[in-house]
Amino acid sequence: MPNSLAVELPDLSQRGLSPLPNAVTEALPLRGLTVLAVEDSRFASEALRLMCQRLGARLRRAETLGAALSHLRLYRPDVVIIDLGLPDGRGEALIRDVIQRSPIGPVVLGTSGDPDGRSLALAAGADGFLDKPLESLAVFQATLLRHLPARAAPLLAGADMALTPDTLALRDDLTHAAALIEAGTDAAGELYLAGFLGGIARHAHDPALAKAAAEAGAAPSTGRLDQLGRMIRSRLNAPDGAFDAVGI
Repeated sequence: MPNSLAVELPDLSQRGLSPLPNAVTEALPLRGLTVLAVEDSRFASEALRLMCQRLGARLRRAETLGAALSHLRLYRPDVVIIDLGLPDGRGEALIRDVIQRSPIGPVVLGTSGDPDGRSLALAAGADGFLDKPLESLAVFQATLLRHLPARAAPLLAGADMALTPDTLALRDDLTHAAALIEAGTDAAGELYLAGFLGGIARHAHDPALAKAAAEAGAAPSTGRLDQLGRMIRSRLNAPDGAFDAVGI
């Protein structure tokens, strides 16, 4: 945590924000907004960074529930995007906490690649939900602006094109997962790792890894993490160009 003074950012979501001039909202419809991403995956975070950059928003990141709570004690983001599967607990708990702390803001969105993720996030009180993989700038813009009526703006030119995060972030995620598997973990840790790798696989369009992660999550403590570890190592040992194609 940085040793700096707490700065209260203005809450710009649904509380008296004056609309920006049309030329500004069309070019950068989220200009001046701060988004906090509570996300453990660097690859997913890189996707969010690219989308926020394109829309003019500032992105901050917290990798854990604890880091997010520390951040929220110092800063006041306009939007909080919370991944449901985090190293130190479930994102639904943080969704409830953020809403209880400040019922009138910020906008809270859940995100997950789990088919049940949307219903879980909305049941916890989230304002909306972003399905993973996070690739569509158009969907991201529409979802955020749906909850920021003062920021109503036309769809950006080229927003229908998918954004591809830097594959170095993907390598970092896989390297981190491989280290956790090698270190060993309990059943709860295995469930977390299976979900983490499943999310990475969906973002990377890697169906084989996604299937293996789903199987590991369905039957923890059966040695399936060893299979995941071997698959990860094979990807990390592949030629650099292998990460540049769709599906690693």
